[in-house]
Amino acid sequence: MESTAHGFDRERLVRYLDDYLDAASIEDYGPNGLQVEGSATIRKMVSGVSACLELFTEARQHEAQAVLVHHGIFWEGTPRSLTGWQYRRVAELIAGEINLIAYHLPLDCHPEVGNNVVAARRLGLVDLEPFATHRGRPIGFKGEFSDSVRLADLVQRATELYGQPPQTFGPAPGRVRSVGIVSGAAQSEVHQAIAAGLDAYITGEASEWVMNVAREAGIHFLACGHYATERLGIQALGRHLHEEFGLEVEFIDIENPI
Repeated sequence: MESTAHGFDRERLVRYLDDYLDAASIEDYGPNGLQVEGSATIRKMVSGVSACLELFTEARQHEAQAVLVHHGIFWEGTPRSLTGWQYRRVAELIAGEINLIAYHLPLDCHPEVGNNVVAARRLGLVDLEPFATHRGRPIGFKGEFSDSVRLADLVQRATELYGQPPQTFGPAPGRVRSVGIVSGAAQSEVHQAIAAGLDAYITGEASEWVMNVAREAGIHFLACGHYATERLGIQALGRHLHEEFGLEVEFIDIENPI
């Protein structure tokens, strides 16, 4: 994909992202790809985890022609009418002629820039394999440490990687060798981690029932934050676009403790 003197053609860029992330291959909770149309030419892109008015306002201030996110604005079960807060979001995009481009599950499961494979590599896991089937395909990754590590060491690595200490549940502290990772609200996939015989499972959120299941099943459960676990993929995708095509992509961190 080549740029012109004025920037990148929106349609070609979206087609590239659709193909690179294999967006059509997975059933999702909302539309992947272009969600709101803006300028036909993209010179600068802003990226972020979640679509929100603050991010869109920042994008206008940075004179971006596109916003690339993991969580878009259209989801199953959300209002379909553009009124109130949803209208204000879309109005901000339209006023700035800003394209909104979103990829959800395709950015979780991608083997190069996905949330979970990036986390696995940065934590030091090897022998990575797809893991945790969701809606018909694996969306996470699992792997092993070359040498087992203390649980405290894994917690420290996760804290450094995600920028906040995880909630940790499970048996008495011991050593960890095998780990499964599924970012976001994937607490239920701990059952697949248990079935796979993994020592530890990393995700974003924990429900009330997690503590007792983790203790009784003997698996270490680390809830590292939904938002925190899903920064990695969108940042990696932005770097990919910059390295491959020279597109200017700026990540904006709208911090969220959840």
